[in-house]
Amino acid sequence: MKFKSVVLLSSLFSALVLLPSCFLTGGSSKGVGAESSTTGWSYNDEDMGRFEVMDYVEQQNGPGLVLIEGGTYIMGRTSQDVIYDWNNMPRRVTVASFYMDETEVRNVDYREYLHWIRMVYVSYPQVFIQALPDTLVWRKRLAYNEPYVEYYFRHPAYHTYPVVGVSWLQATDYCAWRTDRVNERQLIDEGILDMNPNQVDEDNFNTESYLAGQYESGVLKNLPTLDGGERHATMEDGILFPKYRLPTEAEWEYAALGLIGNSQGSPERIYNRKIFPWNGHYVRNDTKQSRGQFRGNFQRGRGDMMGVAGALNDNASIPAPVDAYWPNDYGLYCMAGNVNEWCLDVYRAMSSIDVEEFRPFRGNVFKTIVRDEDGVVADKDSLGRIKYREMTYEESVSRVNYKKANNINYRDGDVESSIVEGGAWLDESDTQSSERMYNQGTGDKGKGMTTLISDRARVYKGGGWNDRMYWLSPGTRRFLDERKSRENIGFRCAMTRVGSPGGF
Repeated sequence: MKFKSVVLLSSLFSALVLLPSCFLTGGSSKGVGAESSTTGWSYNDEDMGRFEVMDYVEQQNGPGLVLIEGGTYIMGRTSQDVIYDWNNMPRRVTVASFYMDETEVRNVDYREYLHWIRMVYVSYPQVFIQALPDTLVWRKRLAYNEPYVEYYFRHPAYHTYPVVGVSWLQATDYCAWRTDRVNERQLIDEGILDMNPNQVDEDNFNTESYLAGQYESGVLKNLPTLDGGERHATMEDGILFPKYRLPTEAEWEYAALGLIGNSQGSPERIYNRKIFPWNGHYVRNDTKQSRGQFRGNFQRGRGDMMGVAGALNDNASIPAPVDAYWPNDYGLYCMAGNVNEWCLDVYRAMSSIDVEEFRPFRGNVFKTIVRDEDGVVADKDSLGRIKYREMTYEESVSRVNYKKANNINYRDGDVESSIVEGGAWLDESDTQSSERMYNQGTGDKGKGMTTLISDRARVYKGGGWNDRMYWLSPGTRRFLDERKSRENIGFRCAMTRVGSPGGF
């Protein structure tokens, strides 16, 4: 593999620490004093309302994450649209600060996930089976790829290679599992939970179940209350991390471009748009030490996956280790080439016209926790997870700012914001209206007319080891059904940054 640059940016922000949660007793913490500036009542005083306010400084980096300081940029294509899809027209947007994995998720990381599932869900083996990556993505009719089918995911030689054959749905499940394991570790380190390697079936730690008071196994202690009682830790205590998730398309593209190092003169002057995660219009390294070496792993031309023996151009005939090549200015590896990566968004060709200017995203589905008639959180499902459901229109009419529309489509297809009138489209019991927008059925009119675009179409970006150079540009975009997988698609996780954009 190529020599790697020493990256200082990631360590610069890792100095931000999360101080142990404690009650404020005096002084101030970023503008919050020992008493309310609104009422004059003291915080954390059992004689003055018992309103608890925790001392908190800044969010720390989660395991494996790098802080991506947000800002404005021009999202979309930076070179000729050779596919003529017109699906990535340039538009200026703003992305809030967030965290992102330094590398793609590795085979060893995903095997750790599978190990936990198999160890815990003893009575539900189908959970393990559904989480398995599809190693048959390597199989080709007229190629001898059987060794990769058998060895790529399992053999220790590929420990640090990116996991592939993982669908969008499987990737989001991995993010949820990672959230729970990291937060479980946080509570163990705080002395709140006991280490419990013997979790079985529904009796497993789940962040949302714990916050809803539905998890009691292994609890060593609860936090004290001002009236002498005790309670579970809450999000207000600052102990638990926000959720791991897939990055939105705008976040992924912004992080890949790494514009933080491209200001000239004034801090806000960026004269040139990047074509790749590095500067310039070429894909070879121009430094003296590594001149001429490829900056990413891609297919140079027809039948040329890695060059000539003795002078391999990218030194990888398939995906390379996740920390190969050189990181961009955010310290992120392989944001061009190696494997494509799933984004959170539902794909629509004209999203750049429709979405908001701040934190653009398409794919919201608004849900609420299932509660009984007394408003108590319902029991967990068989896997120990809190149950959610979408709110009905009747439940939401009294909430002026509640949006029932999921906004996956330009208009979401429900009765209140229908873009087509008449027929079954207005039937509230029909849950497939959105699907029918893109499938004209099998009648005499429009017989056989269909499209691959639906609410299951998800964006992926970045280019892979067997893609041409065009797809290495962060502005390019493609889509695939969320249930499918490929030998050149992997993923990395992201996390929302709470608080200041870059730390105090």
